[in-house]
Amino acid sequence: MVIVDGANVVGSVPDGWWRDRAGAAVRLRDSLAAVPAAGLPDVPAPVEVVLVVEGRARDIPQDPGGVRVERAPGSGDDKIVDLVRDTAATRRTIVVTADRGLRERVTALGAEVRGPSAVPR
Repeated sequence: MVIVDGANVVGSVPDGWWRDRAGAAVRLRDSLAAVPAAGLPDVPAPVEVVLVVEGRARDIPQDPGGVRVERAPGSGDDKIVDLVRDTAATRRTIVVTADRGLRERVTALGAEVRGPSAVPR
């Protein structure tokens, strides 16, 4: 499973995302569409991809192409930690984020971490 910290990955590219957070999240979701079937460099396909969104990006639609959108009711980081807690003990779980605090929280639960450049943006 690859869990993508939507706000963090979107925020890693200064392309004006702050003017349209939902639009930026949709663009990220769409750029991830090939990952379930193609995998990542050290993660062979098939891959379950989960995009965690929060705040103004929370209302983006589900992706019909295979990226599952998880809407955080509050903190996206807390939602990611909950997902890792539910999966890392039984399957390989990778979190894509540059957030140092989140990295520490999820590695303590058994997840691997990759930076934002690990996924197509």
